[in-house]
Amino acid sequence: MLEESHFPINLNNFLYLRYPYHGKFSPEHLVFDANLQEFSQRVGYICNLETSGKLPPEEAYAQLKMLWKQLKRTKKELGIGGSPLE
Repeated sequence: MLEESHFPINLNNFLYLRYPYHGKFSPEHLVFDANLQEFSQRVGYICNLETSGKLPPEEAYAQLKMLWKQLKRTKKELGIGGSPLE
């Protein structure tokens, strides 16, 4: 028989893992890191749905392309990554 856990699982934390930011701190970098982690999670979900046959390849590609454009726009709006010395 399975024992009940004394530490209930927070479903939100289980599904949407967040890792602490370890880079050079700035508010812009922190925001971009959060956006990048969300991008990564969503890419994983889309790929899994496509692999399992629940999402057509064309739709998966369209969604991934949209997510990539959003990430690029965010990077540009935050003004990060402009020079290699940054």
